[in-house]
Amino acid sequence: MSIEIGSGATIVIGSDRDAATVIAVSKSGRKVTVQRDTARRTDSNGMSDQQSYEYARNPEGEVVTFSLRKNGRWWQVGRSGGLGLRLGERDSFYDYNF
Repeated sequence: MSIEIGSGATIVIGSDRDAATVIAVSKSGRKVTVQRDTARRTDSNGMSDQQSYEYARNPEGEVVTFSLRKNGRWWQVGRSGGLGLRLGERDSFYDYNF
């Protein structure tokens, strides 16, 4: 998978997800920096698992760097766990069960 600046990403926090955009890729391709997007909920389902969003770039969004680990997963740099990353799609979800 080729990682390109401007492509979509999803930051994974437990069962929650935040949409983001790739803003930098290391020469080796083993580090990726993303910036959180603005996600606006577009459904009227309230505290439901059925959620839909529209996304926009947020130049003021939090910037987070991830590295590709030996197990093939992307994890936040400087932390042994915590935030994970999925590349190739923007997705947001808030789990109301917690």
